[in-house]
Amino acid sequence: MVLIIGATSFLAVHTVDALLENGEKVAVTGRDNKFKDYFESKGVEYYTLDLAKPDDFNNLPTGDVKGVILLAALLPANSTANLVDEENAADYFVINTLGTVYTLEYCRKNDIKRLISTVSYTDVAASLGKGYVITEEEPRNYFYHGDHAVYAFSKNAASDLMEYYNQQHNMKNIWFRLPTVYGVGPHGSLRVNGELKKSGIQIFMEKASQGEDITIFGDKNLSRDVAYVKDVAKAFCQAMDSENAKGLYNMTCGSPVTLDEQAKVIVDVFSKSDEKKSKILYNPKLKNDGPSYEFSIEKAKKDFGYNPEYKTFKSMMIDFKKDMDEEKYLDLFNYPKL
Repeated sequence: MVLIIGATSFLAVHTVDALLENGEKVAVTGRDNKFKDYFESKGVEYYTLDLAKPDDFNNLPTGDVKGVILLAALLPANSTANLVDEENAADYFVINTLGTVYTLEYCRKNDIKRLISTVSYTDVAASLGKGYVITEEEPRNYFYHGDHAVYAFSKNAASDLMEYYNQQHNMKNIWFRLPTVYGVGPHGSLRVNGELKKSGIQIFMEKASQGEDITIFGDKNLSRDVAYVKDVAKAFCQAMDSENAKGLYNMTCGSPVTLDEQAKVIVDVFSKSDEKKSKILYNPKLKNDGPSYEFSIEKAKKDFGYNPEYKTFKSMMIDFKKDMDEEKYLDLFNYPKL
């Protein structure tokens, strides 16, 4: 059995399907029961667990657990704190760091040798845009300001704890460094410094579907490495089964995409009419946030055969639209329909 902690997350829902397709028995946890009926209808055992409450782990299965995937977390995109009038640094450490300790202890006490979790690519934020490909050997180099700072600290501490358990308790823990992950799910809006804003890709998709002009701000050739959720879900399966996998892995598609290419692909895929296609406009004077970046995925390829199926942004968007048109997971995530 593979146990997923945090099964109401975007990544988890896709990963459950990938594990089931791989022939695994799956159990999941959630802080509330809003997805309980959905998972149980798929033959997946459901346990109620609050990651911040160590006693809740006593209710989890103790035998025949192959490994645990920890996807429950507090993320800036879900945080209502605006970091001006209020500060929620403690919440990140309670959930992301102490929650990882409680999970590791559950694993250690029940002789579960593998925990897989995630870490933010902002752990190397100050190294991005330097013109070279980031490997797993890149030293941490992050910022001490912004709404992602404490999130990165808490996840770095969590991954250090996972490595401690690797060395101290002979575990084989893994953490994936993730960039932006695309795929059908709850991504119509996200929070920036506590304020709910429509996501960039949602704006592009809506405009393309209506044939409205799309404006690219800043450098149209700014390129960023991304990942597709189905590739990440498959990677969880592959890493869980690997004897060699341990430690940090970059988890991207291996093909950075420029802002200009993103806009052109979205227009091509999401336009409803050839006669009414969006025009792409450029405003280089209004700068974009963030630099270009690319991550190496060679370590994941070598250690557990990671080979993304969705290597191009166009292949991602074609599958994304297909899932949206089929209303996949719509009842779970209630994402905006185009």
